[in-house]
Amino acid sequence: MGQKTSPIGFRTGITLPWQSTWFAPKANYGEFLIEDYKLREYVDKKFNRQPPYAAVSKVEIARTRNEVKVTLHTARPGMVIGPRGAEVDKLREELEALIDRKVSINVIEIKEPNLDATLVAESISEQIKKRAAYRRAMKTACENVMNAGALGVKIICSGRLAGAEIARSETQKMGSIPLQTLDANVDYGLAVARTTYGTIGIKVWIYKGKFGEEAIAKAPVKPRRAGRPRRGPRERAGESPVSEESSAVTDSPAENMSQEA
Repeated sequence: MGQKTSPIGFRTGITLPWQSTWFAPKANYGEFLIEDYKLREYVDKKFNRQPPYAAVSKVEIARTRNEVKVTLHTARPGMVIGPRGAEVDKLREELEALIDRKVSINVIEIKEPNLDATLVAESISEQIKKRAAYRRAMKTACENVMNAGALGVKIICSGRLAGAEIARSETQKMGSIPLQTLDANVDYGLAVARTTYGTIGIKVWIYKGKFGEEAIAKAPVKPRRAGRPRRGPRERAGESPVSEESSAVTDSPAENMSQEA
């Protein structure tokens, strides 16, 4: 008990697919592995470490006999694709020159960035680099994740927080995070903020529900204004509302006869 492991690696091959899908003989395995590392590092440096930031959270690689298929998961697909696909064509040429193989690129949009642990960690990292209060950044991120429909979130920041002499860890948690349940869809992300006073690491866990039963993103509810009550259809049409007393018919025959007279 108490032994920590990455939730992504813990579930890979059981409830999560592999992020690299290919088979290689023993002679080529090391070569393919290094190529995958180069591809991921290049995409991360190009889209996440320099402007314009395209928020690429995951790179999936699949190999066939003739080509390498690279799938980018991004919150800003327009930045990756560019006008009329110019950026994608340029990226494909750069990746082909990097590994000397034919490359095809597919871009998938992340509909809700607040439910992606890597993007949440990167956003907190950017705020800490700009000297924002780390506690406020963590609490705001937790609230945004819960409002997006998550069932639980945990954020840990470690390092020389606020420039303190001694490094320490700070944790913020909302909802539940079942780390040992393989059925639970727990997303995990890690980001590093390199500040002038030291390096700060940010870890994010997001619990979305059991696989196949994930919570749907909540629509924001508009609060009703206090004041006069809402008008009925008769009042909106300009008719005077009919009171219940005048329209009610009494049950006793004596009162009904007196009304007719």
